[in-house]
Amino acid sequence: MNRSLPPVETRLRGRQLLADPRLSHGVAFTRDERQAFGLVGLLPPAVLTLEEQAARAYQQFSAQPDDLAKNVFLTLLHERIEVLYFRLLQDHLEEMLPIVYTPTVGEAIRRFSGEFRGARGVYLSVDEPDDIEASLRATGLGPEDVDLIVASDGEAILGIGDWGVGGIAISMGKLSVYTAAGGIDPARTLPVVLDVGTNRQSLLDDPLYLGNRHPRADTPTYDAFVDAYVQTASRLFPHALLHWEDLGAANARRVLDRHQHERLTFNDDIQGTAAVALAAVLSALRLGGGRLGDQRVVIHGAGTAGIGIAEQLVAAIEEDGASDGRRAIWALSSRGLLTSADGQLRDFQQPFARPADEVADFARDPQGRIGLAEVVRRVRPTILIGTSGQSASFTEEIVRAMAAHCERPVVMPLSNPTSLSEADPADVLAWTDGRALVATGSPFPPARVGGETFPVAQANNALVFPGLGLGVIVARASRVTPGMLRAAAGAIAEQVDGAQPGTPLLPPVATLRRTSAAVAAAVARAAVRDGVARRADETFEGSVAAAMWEPAYRPILPAG
Repeated sequence: MNRSLPPVETRLRGRQLLADPRLSHGVAFTRDERQAFGLVGLLPPAVLTLEEQAARAYQQFSAQPDDLAKNVFLTLLHERIEVLYFRLLQDHLEEMLPIVYTPTVGEAIRRFSGEFRGARGVYLSVDEPDDIEASLRATGLGPEDVDLIVASDGEAILGIGDWGVGGIAISMGKLSVYTAAGGIDPARTLPVVLDVGTNRQSLLDDPLYLGNRHPRADTPTYDAFVDAYVQTASRLFPHALLHWEDLGAANARRVLDRHQHERLTFNDDIQGTAAVALAAVLSALRLGGGRLGDQRVVIHGAGTAGIGIAEQLVAAIEEDGASDGRRAIWALSSRGLLTSADGQLRDFQQPFARPADEVADFARDPQGRIGLAEVVRRVRPTILIGTSGQSASFTEEIVRAMAAHCERPVVMPLSNPTSLSEADPADVLAWTDGRALVATGSPFPPARVGGETFPVAQANNALVFPGLGLGVIVARASRVTPGMLRAAAGAIAEQVDGAQPGTPLLPPVATLRRTSAAVAAAVARAAVRDGVARRADETFEGSVAAAMWEPAYRPILPAG
């Protein structure tokens, strides 16, 4: 036990103390503590250290038959002894991140109602908007007690879509990564689900489904409910960062635009994805040479994630000296290249529509769409980014056409899970004779091409959001600004050692805590520059290190 940690007082005794996951030490309770808190006889006689507990827990984890069983094991451990859970996760972050978060958490969400094990989190219902304040107050947390709230409406969970109230599990998984990778104190966080109904008929028909058993609320009702949540959460917890997770495409952009200029809020699917993609591009230019302002970028998938990436790239390109960064971006939706002649564009897509006369002579398919192959052939991009969810859409023909005019093409199939990736990185490297600079959205093993091994960088949002959240907390920022997001991207790119041959474009998950610390300091400095920081520091490195929570048992003292 680390006796330098401040003690915590509690009135709990016996089994009540053992049942509290934030206070329980399990068999690490000392003999004196067992006597003081009525635990004698309730635990086996041996006293283990946290390190010994973690080693045993890892053996148990490794013995599980499959990834879902491993997810269940970790979930149950989290519900019993929180410090041990985070110690295990932190010690094996690279191995366990895909278990507690994408992709395995998706299967846990599918089974949420049928295998419901506990009520961790806050459940807010669109049918009972007047209960929002009481629900948040029921946590027992005061205005100075919460740094971070992750909320999902469960509509666009990973690659599996609408799973209603099961979205609480994605909020919990995200917060686990915030703590393990960014050192954010789990006692100062809240997972929330905004239950607005579900359009998945199998859930509506399932007698065990635990959420609101009706279709998703219409837009006015949805907006009024979300507004009420934002206003109440911001009033009760004025310093908390409100993180949006896996909102549907029709709502995500609108909700962000509606609140980001007035509240401390962040959408990881839009802003986090954009920042990590920008980091990969900046890293690629450091490794392969060239100026950002000289690039031609094709983005296949003009949804909220793809357009979020486009917006980040535009801001960075203009910062590099270009007068109109949008001229460098060519974006495609399911209807092909975005053009001004398309009357079905969403508001957020319209700034990236190419003038109809500019593409009048581009070849079209029988439905009148300008496809990806034609755009690549005519635009001759240096950077190709996929957020389409269309498996294998980066074909050999397309990649070879790109590589024919670009010495170090940047190819980023970012859709996940793996089954939806636009290309296998091994194929991309083979088609370009190892010249491509590749980052993927899902984890892939190293690729072997021509006798050489190429590690594959994963453009994982976990490189961004834990450090961003920590930087916001340390600076006590009032807003998340574009400058803070660009600073995060730059800090990530700087973690890549370009002097090493075959270096992947992004730092590995194994060094995530170090990356998060660098991101946090850069974000905090940017908050000061942008005038949104309530705290200032010389460099913030020391403040960041001091703020990072470590999984260690605190001494427990009897209250009263």
